[in-house]
Amino acid sequence: MTTRRQFLKTLGGVSLLTIVPRNVLGNGMIAPSDELTKGIIGVGGMGRGHIGYNGTRVVAMCDVDKNHLTQAAAMVKDKINLYHDFRDLILDKDVDIVHIATPPHWHGIMAEEAAKAGKDIFCEKPMTRTIGEGKRVMEAIKQHGNIFRLNTWFRFEDTFYGLGTQVKPLKKLVDSGMLGWPLKVTISKHTGFDWKFFWVGKNHLEPQPVPKELDYDFWLGPAPYKPYNAHRVHQTFRGYWDYDAGGLGDMGQHYIDPVQFLLGKDNTSPVKVEVDAPQQHPDAVGTWRSITYTYDDGCQIVLWGGDYGKSDTPYIAGPKGNVYKNFVCDIPNWEKKLAEFPEPIEQNTDFIECVRNRQKFALNEINGYHSATIVNMGAVALRLNRTLNFDPIKQLFINDEEANRLVDQSNRSPWTI
Repeated sequence: MTTRRQFLKTLGGVSLLTIVPRNVLGNGMIAPSDELTKGIIGVGGMGRGHIGYNGTRVVAMCDVDKNHLTQAAAMVKDKINLYHDFRDLILDKDVDIVHIATPPHWHGIMAEEAAKAGKDIFCEKPMTRTIGEGKRVMEAIKQHGNIFRLNTWFRFEDTFYGLGTQVKPLKKLVDSGMLGWPLKVTISKHTGFDWKFFWVGKNHLEPQPVPKELDYDFWLGPAPYKPYNAHRVHQTFRGYWDYDAGGLGDMGQHYIDPVQFLLGKDNTSPVKVEVDAPQQHPDAVGTWRSITYTYDDGCQIVLWGGDYGKSDTPYIAGPKGNVYKNFVCDIPNWEKKLAEFPEPIEQNTDFIECVRNRQKFALNEINGYHSATIVNMGAVALRLNRTLNFDPIKQLFINDEEANRLVDQSNRSPWTI
Protein backbone atom coordinates (compact mmCIF):
# COMPACT_ATOMS: atom_id res chain seq x y z
CA MET A 1 0.00 0.00 0.00
CA THR A 2 1.99 2.39 1.81
CA THR A 3 1.77 5.88 0.15
CA ARG A 4 0.71 9.06 1.89
CA ARG A 5 4.06 10.05 0.45
CA GLN A 6 5.27 6.48 0.99
CA PHE A 7 4.21 6.67 4.60
CA LEU A 8 5.96 10.01 4.87
CA LYS A 9 9.12 8.33 3.57
CA THR A 10 9.98 6.98 6.99
CA LEU A 11 9.42 3.25 6.82
CA GLY A 12 12.56 1.81 5.34
CA GLY A 13 15.05 4.67 5.62
CA VAL A 14 17.37 5.86 8.38
CA SER A 15 14.61 8.06 9.73
CA LEU A 16 12.78 4.90 10.84
CA LEU A 17 14.41 5.37 14.24
CA THR A 18 12.33 8.47 14.81
CA ILE A 19 9.11 6.42 15.00
CA VAL A 20 10.31 3.25 16.71
CA PRO A 21 8.47 3.19 20.06
CA ARG A 22 10.30 3.29 23.35
CA ASN A 23 9.79 -0.39 24.16
CA VAL A 24 11.85 -1.75 21.26
CA LEU A 25 14.90 0.43 21.64
CA GLY A 26 18.07 -0.69 23.39
CA ASN A 27 17.80 -4.15 24.89
CA GLY A 28 14.11 -4.49 24.04
CA MET A 29 13.00 -4.16 27.67
CA ILE A 30 11.37 -1.23 29.43
CA ALA A 31 11.47 -0.30 33.07
CA PRO A 32 8.49 -1.44 35.20
CA SER A 33 7.89 2.20 36.10
CA ASP A 34 7.72 3.25 32.44
CA GLU A 35 4.03 3.32 31.57
CA LEU A 36 3.13 1.93 28.17
CA THR A 37 1.12 4.10 25.81
CA LYS A 38 -1.42 3.19 23.19
CA GLY A 39 -3.24 4.65 20.24
CA ILE A 40 -6.67 3.35 19.23
CA ILE A 41 -7.71 3.16 15.59
CA GLY A 42 -11.50 3.04 15.34
CA VAL A 43 -13.33 4.47 18.32
CA GLY A 44 -16.88 3.35 17.67
CA GLY A 45 -18.49 1.02 20.20
CA MET A 46 -15.65 -1.51 20.44
CA GLY A 47 -12.86 1.07 20.42
CA ARG A 48 -14.50 3.18 23.13
CA GLY A 49 -15.04 0.05 25.19
CA HIS A 50 -11.30 -0.54 25.30
CA ILE A 51 -10.06 2.96 26.11
CA GLY A 52 -8.87 1.69 29.47
CA TYR A 53 -7.00 -1.54 30.12
CA ASN A 54 -4.44 -2.07 32.85
CA GLY A 55 -0.89 -0.88 32.36
CA THR A 56 -1.49 1.51 29.46
CA ARG A 57 -2.34 5.16 28.87
CA VAL A 58 -4.18 6.41 25.80
CA VAL A 59 -2.22 9.10 23.98
CA ALA A 60 -3.85 9.01 20.53
CA MET A 61 -7.09 8.12 18.76
CA CYS A 62 -8.10 7.87 15.12
CA ASP A 63 -11.44 7.60 13.36
CA VAL A 64 -12.89 8.63 10.00
CA ASP A 65 -16.15 9.59 11.74
CA LYS A 66 -15.77 12.96 13.48
CA ASN A 67 -18.61 12.22 15.88
CA HIS A 68 -16.96 8.99 17.07
CA LEU A 69 -13.68 10.82 17.59
CA THR A 70 -15.32 13.63 19.58
CA GLN A 71 -17.26 11.22 21.79
CA ALA A 72 -14.21 9.07 22.49
CA ALA A 73 -11.92 12.03 23.21
CA ALA A 74 -14.41 13.26 25.83
CA MET A 75 -13.89 10.00 27.74
CA VAL A 76 -10.20 10.76 28.35
CA LYS A 77 -9.16 13.40 30.90
CA ASP A 78 -5.73 14.15 29.47
CA LYS A 79 -5.12 15.91 26.18
CA ILE A 80 -4.45 13.38 23.41
CA ASN A 81 -3.60 13.46 19.74
CA LEU A 82 -6.59 13.00 17.41
CA TYR A 83 -6.14 11.71 13.86
CA HIS A 84 -8.21 11.17 10.74
CA ASP A 85 -5.63 9.02 8.93
CA PHE A 86 -4.50 5.86 10.76
CA ARG A 87 -1.01 6.21 9.29
CA ASP A 88 -0.55 9.43 11.23
CA LEU A 89 -1.38 7.63 14.47
CA ILE A 90 1.06 4.84 13.62
CA LEU A 91 3.76 7.46 13.02
CA ASP A 92 3.14 9.04 16.44
CA LYS A 93 6.42 8.54 18.29
CA ASP A 94 4.62 8.51 21.65
CA VAL A 95 2.53 5.43 20.77
CA ASP A 96 3.88 2.05 21.94
CA ILE A 97 0.83 -0.13 21.23
CA VAL A 98 -1.56 0.23 18.31
CA HIS A 99 -5.04 -1.03 19.17
CA ILE A 100 -7.00 -1.90 16.02
CA ALA A 101 -10.75 -1.70 16.62
CA THR A 102 -11.99 -1.04 13.09
CA PRO A 103 -14.20 -3.28 10.95
CA PRO A 104 -12.28 -6.43 9.91
CA HIS A 105 -11.63 -5.39 6.31
CA TRP A 106 -9.03 -2.96 7.71
CA HIS A 107 -7.35 -5.28 10.25
CA GLY A 108 -4.73 -6.82 7.96
CA ILE A 109 -3.54 -3.57 6.38
CA MET A 110 -3.36 -1.70 9.67
CA ALA A 111 -1.61 -4.56 11.50
CA GLU A 112 1.00 -4.86 8.75
CA GLU A 113 1.67 -1.11 8.72
CA ALA A 114 1.90 -1.00 12.52
CA ALA A 115 4.34 -3.93 12.44
CA LYS A 116 6.53 -2.18 9.87
CA ALA A 117 6.55 0.90 12.10
CA GLY A 118 7.84 -1.14 15.05
CA LYS A 119 4.64 -0.92 17.10
CA ASP A 120 3.18 -3.70 19.21
CA ILE A 121 -0.38 -4.60 18.27
CA PHE A 122 -3.64 -5.33 20.06
CA CYS A 123 -6.15 -6.44 17.40
CA GLU A 124 -9.87 -7.10 17.71
CA LYS A 125 -11.30 -10.30 16.24
CA PRO A 126 -11.50 -11.66 13.63
CA MET A 127 -7.76 -11.22 13.13
CA THR A 128 -8.24 -10.67 9.40
CA ARG A 129 -11.12 -10.92 6.94
CA THR A 130 -9.22 -13.21 4.55
CA ILE A 131 -6.73 -16.06 4.83
CA GLY A 132 -4.18 -14.24 2.67
CA GLU A 133 -4.21 -11.12 4.83
CA GLY A 134 -3.50 -13.27 7.87
CA LYS A 135 -0.43 -14.71 6.14
CA ARG A 136 0.88 -11.21 5.42
CA VAL A 137 0.40 -10.13 9.03
CA MET A 138 2.32 -13.17 10.29
CA GLU A 139 5.15 -12.44 7.87
CA ALA A 140 5.35 -8.78 8.90
CA ILE A 141 5.44 -9.58 12.62
CA LYS A 142 8.08 -12.25 12.12
CA GLN A 143 10.21 -9.77 10.18
CA HIS A 144 9.85 -6.87 12.61
CA GLY A 145 9.65 -8.67 15.97
CA ASN A 146 6.42 -7.11 17.28
CA ILE A 147 4.29 -8.43 20.13
CA PHE A 148 0.79 -9.19 18.86
CA ARG A 149 -2.38 -9.92 20.79
CA LEU A 150 -5.69 -11.01 19.33
CA ASN A 151 -8.54 -9.88 21.54
CA THR A 152 -10.33 -13.08 22.41
CA TRP A 153 -9.39 -14.66 25.69
CA PHE A 154 -11.45 -17.78 26.37
CA ARG A 155 -8.59 -20.22 25.82
CA PHE A 156 -7.01 -18.92 29.03
CA GLU A 157 -9.62 -17.18 31.21
CA ASP A 158 -13.35 -16.74 31.97
CA THR A 159 -16.23 -19.16 31.74
CA PHE A 160 -16.64 -20.14 28.11
CA TYR A 161 -20.03 -18.62 27.23
CA GLY A 162 -23.01 -20.89 27.93
CA LEU A 163 -20.82 -23.97 28.22
CA GLY A 164 -20.58 -23.22 31.94
CA THR A 165 -16.90 -24.02 32.46
CA GLN A 166 -13.48 -22.61 31.77
CA VAL A 167 -11.44 -24.14 28.98
CA LYS A 168 -8.54 -25.25 31.20
CA PRO A 169 -10.25 -28.35 32.73
CA LEU A 170 -11.52 -29.32 29.27
CA LYS A 171 -7.97 -29.07 27.95
CA LYS A 172 -6.75 -31.31 30.78
CA LEU A 173 -9.42 -33.91 30.00
CA VAL A 174 -8.68 -33.90 26.25
CA ASP A 175 -4.92 -34.13 26.87
CA SER A 176 -5.43 -37.06 29.26
CA GLY A 177 -6.70 -39.24 26.39
CA MET A 178 -9.64 -40.44 28.49
CA LEU A 179 -12.12 -39.41 25.76
CA GLY A 180 -10.19 -41.25 23.07
CA TRP A 181 -9.42 -39.93 19.59
CA PRO A 182 -10.51 -38.49 17.19
CA LEU A 183 -12.90 -36.01 18.80
CA LYS A 184 -15.91 -34.12 17.49
CA VAL A 185 -16.68 -30.70 19.01
CA THR A 186 -20.14 -29.24 18.39
CA ILE A 187 -20.65 -25.49 18.78
CA SER A 188 -24.35 -24.62 18.84
CA LYS A 189 -27.17 -23.09 20.81
CA HIS A 190 -27.62 -26.50 22.44
CA THR A 191 -24.07 -26.49 23.81
CA GLY A 192 -24.18 -22.84 24.92
CA PHE A 193 -23.31 -20.69 21.89
CA ASP A 194 -25.38 -18.16 19.94
CA TRP A 195 -24.25 -17.32 16.40
CA LYS A 196 -25.92 -13.88 16.37
CA PHE A 197 -27.88 -14.42 13.19
CA PHE A 198 -29.18 -10.85 13.47
CA TRP A 199 -25.89 -9.86 11.77
CA VAL A 200 -27.34 -10.36 8.30
CA GLY A 201 -27.26 -7.92 5.42
CA LYS A 202 -30.03 -6.40 3.34
CA ASN A 203 -30.26 -7.44 -0.28
CA HIS A 204 -31.42 -4.13 -1.72
CA LEU A 205 -29.87 -1.03 -0.20
CA GLU A 206 -31.05 2.31 -1.52
CA PRO A 207 -28.26 4.91 -1.91
CA GLN A 208 -28.36 7.60 0.77
CA PRO A 209 -26.49 10.88 1.28
CA VAL A 210 -23.21 10.41 3.18
CA PRO A 211 -23.34 12.10 6.61
CA LYS A 212 -21.06 15.13 6.74
CA GLU A 213 -19.17 13.76 9.75
CA LEU A 214 -18.16 10.52 7.95
CA ASP A 215 -15.38 10.08 5.40
CA TYR A 216 -17.14 7.18 3.71
CA ASP A 217 -14.51 6.65 1.00
CA PHE A 218 -11.83 6.24 3.70
CA TRP A 219 -14.16 3.99 5.73
CA LEU A 220 -14.47 1.70 2.70
CA GLY A 221 -10.72 1.81 2.10
CA PRO A 222 -9.71 -1.50 0.47
CA ALA A 223 -13.31 -2.67 0.03
CA PRO A 224 -15.07 -2.31 -3.33
CA TYR A 225 -16.90 0.97 -3.77
CA LYS A 226 -20.64 0.69 -3.17
CA PRO A 227 -23.04 3.61 -2.64
CA TYR A 228 -23.47 4.68 0.95
CA ASN A 229 -26.31 3.32 3.03
CA ALA A 230 -26.35 3.57 6.82
CA HIS A 231 -26.80 -0.20 7.11
CA ARG A 232 -23.35 -0.76 5.56
CA VAL A 233 -21.40 1.04 8.27
CA HIS A 234 -20.90 1.21 12.00
CA GLN A 235 -22.97 -1.26 14.05
CA THR A 236 -24.43 -3.21 11.10
CA PHE A 237 -21.38 -3.56 8.82
CA ARG A 238 -20.99 -7.24 9.81
CA GLY A 239 -23.86 -8.18 7.53
CA TYR A 240 -21.83 -7.60 4.35
CA TRP A 241 -19.13 -9.86 2.87
CA ASP A 242 -16.93 -6.89 1.93
CA TYR A 243 -16.35 -6.04 5.60
CA ASP A 244 -17.02 -9.19 7.69
CA ALA A 245 -18.93 -12.52 7.64
CA GLY A 246 -22.03 -11.99 9.77
CA GLY A 247 -22.36 -13.94 13.02
CA LEU A 248 -19.61 -16.31 11.88
CA GLY A 249 -17.17 -13.42 11.54
CA ASP A 250 -18.32 -11.73 14.73
CA MET A 251 -18.33 -14.74 17.06
CA GLY A 252 -16.26 -17.32 15.17
CA GLN A 253 -12.87 -16.72 16.76
CA HIS A 254 -14.38 -16.40 20.23
CA TYR A 255 -15.95 -19.84 19.86
CA ILE A 256 -13.45 -21.66 17.63
CA ASP A 257 -10.08 -20.53 18.96
CA PRO A 258 -10.51 -22.40 22.29
CA VAL A 259 -11.51 -25.53 20.35
CA GLN A 260 -8.38 -25.27 18.22
CA PHE A 261 -6.43 -25.04 21.49
CA LEU A 262 -8.28 -28.01 23.03
CA LEU A 263 -7.53 -30.20 20.03
CA GLY A 264 -3.86 -29.18 19.86
CA LYS A 265 -4.32 -27.69 16.38
CA ASP A 266 -2.61 -24.31 16.92
CA ASN A 267 -0.21 -24.82 14.01
CA THR A 268 -2.41 -26.48 11.41
CA SER A 269 -5.78 -26.23 9.66
CA PRO A 270 -8.67 -28.50 8.70
CA VAL A 271 -8.43 -30.34 5.38
CA LYS A 272 -12.12 -30.01 4.50
CA VAL A 273 -15.06 -27.70 5.14
CA GLU A 274 -18.68 -28.63 4.34
CA VAL A 275 -21.70 -26.32 4.49
CA ASP A 276 -25.44 -26.78 4.70
CA ALA A 277 -26.93 -23.37 3.96
CA PRO A 278 -29.23 -21.43 1.65
CA GLN A 279 -27.55 -19.82 -1.35
CA GLN A 280 -25.86 -16.65 -0.12
CA HIS A 281 -26.39 -13.22 -1.66
CA PRO A 282 -23.21 -11.87 -3.32
CA ASP A 283 -23.25 -8.76 -1.12
CA ALA A 284 -25.35 -9.47 1.96
CA VAL A 285 -24.42 -12.21 4.45
CA GLY A 286 -27.20 -14.71 5.18
CA THR A 287 -27.75 -17.54 7.66
CA TRP A 288 -26.71 -21.19 7.59
CA ARG A 289 -27.70 -24.50 9.13
CA SER A 290 -24.32 -26.16 9.65
CA ILE A 291 -20.63 -25.81 8.87
CA THR A 292 -18.42 -28.88 9.42
CA TYR A 293 -14.61 -28.84 9.50
CA THR A 294 -12.57 -32.05 9.31
CA TYR A 295 -8.86 -32.47 10.13
CA ASP A 296 -6.55 -35.03 8.56
CA ASP A 297 -6.68 -37.16 11.73
CA GLY A 298 -10.48 -37.31 11.72
CA CYS A 299 -11.16 -34.66 14.38
CA GLN A 300 -14.11 -32.42 13.57
CA ILE A 301 -15.52 -29.05 14.55
CA VAL A 302 -19.25 -28.77 13.81
CA LEU A 303 -21.07 -25.43 13.89
CA TRP A 304 -24.86 -25.52 14.09
CA GLY A 305 -26.73 -22.30 13.36
CA GLY A 306 -29.93 -21.10 15.00
CA ASP A 307 -32.02 -23.94 16.48
CA TYR A 308 -30.51 -26.49 14.10
CA GLY A 309 -29.25 -29.79 15.54
CA LYS A 310 -30.17 -31.98 18.50
CA SER A 311 -30.53 -30.72 22.05
CA ASP A 312 -28.82 -33.78 23.61
CA THR A 313 -25.62 -33.48 21.53
CA PRO A 314 -22.42 -33.42 23.63
CA TYR A 315 -20.01 -30.52 23.34
CA ILE A 316 -17.12 -32.98 22.91
CA ALA A 317 -17.81 -36.49 21.62
CA GLY A 318 -15.11 -39.15 21.70
CA PRO A 319 -14.94 -42.92 21.16
CA LYS A 320 -14.43 -43.47 24.90
CA GLY A 321 -16.62 -40.74 26.40
CA ASN A 322 -18.50 -37.48 25.99
CA VAL A 323 -18.51 -34.07 27.66
CA TYR A 324 -21.66 -31.95 28.05
CA LYS A 325 -22.42 -28.45 29.29
CA ASN A 326 -21.27 -27.53 32.81
CA PHE A 327 -18.35 -29.97 32.49
CA VAL A 328 -20.42 -33.12 32.80
CA CYS A 329 -18.65 -36.24 31.55
CA ASP A 330 -20.22 -39.69 31.09
CA ILE A 331 -17.03 -41.69 31.86
CA PRO A 332 -17.48 -43.62 35.16
CA ASN A 333 -15.37 -42.18 38.01
CA TRP A 334 -13.86 -39.67 35.57
CA GLU A 335 -13.06 -36.94 38.11
CA LYS A 336 -10.91 -39.23 40.25
CA LYS A 337 -9.10 -40.56 37.18
CA LEU A 338 -8.53 -37.07 35.77
CA ALA A 339 -6.95 -35.86 39.03
CA GLU A 340 -4.00 -38.14 38.35
CA PHE A 341 -3.03 -36.29 35.16
CA PRO A 342 -0.86 -33.14 34.99
CA GLU A 343 -2.33 -29.68 34.59
CA PRO A 344 -2.03 -27.96 31.18
CA ILE A 345 1.11 -25.87 30.62
CA GLU A 346 0.72 -22.29 31.84
CA GLN A 347 0.35 -19.60 29.17
CA ASN A 348 1.61 -16.01 28.90
CA THR A 349 -1.68 -14.25 29.49
CA ASP A 350 -0.52 -10.77 30.56
CA PHE A 351 -0.21 -8.75 27.36
CA ILE A 352 1.52 -5.82 29.07
CA GLU A 353 4.16 -8.09 30.59
CA CYS A 354 4.66 -9.72 27.20
CA VAL A 355 5.31 -6.28 25.70
CA ARG A 356 7.74 -5.43 28.49
CA ASN A 357 9.62 -8.73 28.29
CA ARG A 358 9.27 -9.33 24.52
CA GLN A 359 7.59 -12.71 24.98
CA LYS A 360 4.84 -14.10 22.76
CA PHE A 361 1.34 -13.61 24.13
CA ALA A 362 -0.88 -16.69 24.64
CA LEU A 363 -3.02 -15.80 21.60
CA ASN A 364 -0.64 -14.33 19.09
CA GLU A 365 -0.27 -13.85 15.33
CA ILE A 366 0.43 -17.57 14.72
CA ASN A 367 -2.30 -19.43 16.60
CA GLY A 368 -4.60 -16.45 16.02
CA TYR A 369 -4.00 -16.76 12.30
CA HIS A 370 -4.94 -20.44 12.34
CA SER A 371 -8.20 -19.90 14.22
CA ALA A 372 -9.02 -16.95 11.92
CA THR A 373 -8.33 -19.28 8.98
CA ILE A 374 -11.00 -21.68 10.24
CA VAL A 375 -13.50 -18.80 10.31
CA ASN A 376 -12.45 -17.61 6.86
CA MET A 377 -12.57 -21.14 5.38
CA GLY A 378 -16.20 -21.28 6.49
CA ALA A 379 -16.93 -17.88 4.99
CA VAL A 380 -15.51 -18.93 1.62
CA ALA A 381 -17.47 -22.20 1.64
CA LEU A 382 -20.67 -20.33 2.51
CA ARG A 383 -20.19 -17.76 -0.26
CA LEU A 384 -19.63 -20.52 -2.82
CA ASN A 385 -22.15 -22.87 -1.16
CA ARG A 386 -20.08 -26.02 -1.62
CA THR A 387 -17.65 -28.41 0.07
CA LEU A 388 -14.02 -27.31 -0.17
CA ASN A 389 -10.80 -29.27 0.38
CA PHE A 390 -7.87 -27.40 1.92
CA ASP A 391 -4.11 -27.91 1.97
CA PRO A 392 -2.91 -27.03 5.52
CA ILE A 393 0.70 -26.71 4.35
CA LYS A 394 0.14 -24.42 1.35
CA GLN A 395 -2.85 -22.77 3.08
CA LEU A 396 -4.81 -22.90 -0.17
CA PHE A 397 -7.92 -24.68 -1.37
CA ILE A 398 -7.24 -27.73 -3.54
CA ASN A 399 -8.13 -27.55 -7.23
CA ASP A 400 -10.53 -24.65 -6.77
CA GLU A 401 -9.47 -21.37 -8.39
CA GLU A 402 -12.68 -19.59 -7.45
CA ALA A 403 -12.17 -20.39 -3.77
CA ASN A 404 -8.52 -19.35 -3.90
CA ARG A 405 -9.49 -15.97 -5.35
CA LEU A 406 -11.23 -15.43 -2.00
CA VAL A 407 -8.03 -16.36 -0.13
CA ASP A 408 -6.19 -13.35 -1.58
CA GLN A 409 -8.86 -10.89 -2.62
CA SER A 410 -8.01 -7.83 -4.66
CA ASN A 411 -8.27 -4.53 -2.81
CA ARG A 412 -9.36 -1.15 -4.06
CA SER A 413 -6.40 1.06 -4.94
CA PRO A 414 -4.20 2.21 -3.27
CA TRP A 415 -4.82 -0.16 -0.36
CA THR A 416 -2.74 -3.33 -0.58
CA ILE A 417 -1.17 -5.80 1.81
